Amino acid sequence: MLHCESREDFLSDDRLYDIAVIGGGINGCGIARDAAGRGYSVFLAEQNDLASGTSSWSTKLIHGGLRYLEFYEFRLVREALMEREVLWRLAPHIIWPMRFVLPHHKGLRPAWLLRLGLFLYDHIGGRKLLPATKTLDMRRDAAGKPLKPLFSRAFEYSDCWVNDARFVVLNARDAADRGADIRTRTKIVRAGRDGDVWRIETQDRDSGFKQTVRARMLVNAAGPWVDEVLAGALGRNGVANVRLVQGSHIVITRKFDDPRAYFFQNRDGRIIFAIPYEEDFTLIGTTDRDYDGEPGKAAISDEEIDYLCAAASEYFAEPVRRADIVWTYSGVRPLYDDGASKAQEATRDYVLKGEGGDGQAPLVNIFGGKITTYRRLGEAMLDRIGVEIGKKGEPWTADAPLPGGDFPVAGFADEVERLRADYAFLEPAHARRLVRLYGTRARSILGTARTQADLGRCFGADLYECEVRYLMENEWAVGAEDVLWRRTKRGLRLSGEEAAALEAFMRETGGRADTAAAG
Repeated sequence: MLHCESREDFLSDDRLYDIAVIGGGINGCGIARDAAGRGYSVFLAEQNDLASGTSSWSTKLIHGGLRYLEFYEFRLVREALMEREVLWRLAPHIIWPMRFVLPHHKGLRPAWLLRLGLFLYDHIGGRKLLPATKTLDMRRDAAGKPLKPLFSRAFEYSDCWVNDARFVVLNARDAADRGADIRTRTKIVRAGRDGDVWRIETQDRDSGFKQTVRARMLVNAAGPWVDEVLAGALGRNGVANVRLVQGSHIVITRKFDDPRAYFFQNRDGRIIFAIPYEEDFTLIGTTDRDYDGEPGKAAISDEEIDYLCAAASEYFAEPVRRADIVWTYSGVRPLYDDGASKAQEATRDYVLKGEGGDGQAPLVNIFGGKITTYRRLGEAMLDRIGVEIGKKGEPWTADAPLPGGDFPVAGFADEVERLRADYAFLEPAHARRLVRLYGTRARSILGTARTQADLGRCFGADLYECEVRYLMENEWAVGAEDVLWRRTKRGLRLSGEEAAALEAFMRETGGRADTAAAG
């Protein structure tokens, strides 16, 4: 197991951190990782679990954003396209290539416009490994089989899939390995300047324990709660920088066997994806609508369910019905309020807004952004940090694999075979899942096991005690929800009784298991 330290080892009011980060989503964890790797001392506080907000409610794509070309977001699309293969190389266990089929539909976007957009998509982002766009005859190609026969032509292009919640956790894990203090379930109650230093009052949400930490710079990466942090902990009035946009998804029993995903245009100008998901399911989404409410309480509406079912049924020969749905999720994206008239037109680009300096402790707030460009956002933030409190180190994250990703970009199948050779008792599907989630660190879970019995108690499907203990000791998992819906997605397969048994086990085993506060 990786080295861990108890919370008592680092609860101190005396230490002065270089940087304090508020928010344990992809942006906060990415910044913490980059900064720690350059030699800055970093403190990160997340009020809930890692990736419990926007970062785990995405469509789970590493993509350029083909539809953003319509809104002339060329810089954002180019930067995102350039990041696809960079991120794939860094985490080939949780990121992999996926081909997308875009059927041509008369009366919607014309074929020439789609071809032009896909030409730009292929050529402005430095694509090297991903295959180029091609045209499909849907009457002959297998991609046409699940669809209505009225689609005779389609375009097939490349993007990548990502396990979004694990992407966040792996960034946090690497940050902690490099010395960052990662505190989950820790709320920032108050933050104020004391000259050129921030004094930040935190509260453990489980125990109620309060602590004050100090930092030379504060980074507000609270996602949908960024304005709430400004208004609450920082005491600002009239804060309104963020446009909250709700995106909802449905997961249904598998609709097609083809490994490719679909990109469907809707008559209202919006688009949805239908994507192979967790081997036995199909993910359909997303919606785009303005949201006014507590971000943590966002839930899919009946209207959204009906919309997604109807939109997918326009294409699939077999309609998508409510009875097909096995799970839904909904999240709120914190887009920068640029005054766009429609939610789907609001920019997905990131905006960094700073204040302070010249003797005042600096603060930078992060608005917007997307998973695909999180690393570039981190580099932009580190440039700001260097200006404000002094530069340390050079950019490094483009070439450093995330934990478990230290194998060749096209070597996933070989890694699975190596794991099975070392642990011959593993079922093929179990070995594949472990490598998909943990890469080369799957061996840290299995340890010296030589039989299935050595894995400990089975909680359902192929979720064993050794994996749960690993997640508690190394990945900040506290309850069953953390394990089942963010670390593994085994929640799709375990019954309510099995989930309750897992919850009871984790509480009996120790519950709170914050890890690697000092690497």
